Amino acid sequence: MSQVYFHCTTGEAVVIDRGGTEVVDLADVRELAMVFVDSLIATPGREDWRDWVLHVSDEDGEEIFLLPFASVLRLH
Repeated sequence: MSQVYFHCTTGEAVVIDRGGTEVVDLADVRELAMVFVDSLIATPGREDWRDWVLHVSDEDGEEIFLLPFASVLRLH
């Protein structure tokens, strides 16, 4: 098992994932990241998610990949 972290940033804010998420297979992380971003976008509110970016990191703090929220918004 591995621990991954979903940190969110925009030009004005940073949200740090201090708890992380345990995953069995790192191959599943991209799908999990899409679900995570989707759930934030679906949250009722007035947040403009277009400039947000999800930074997925491993337990050593190494960035695995970035997922711009805008790329997920285009799927809706």
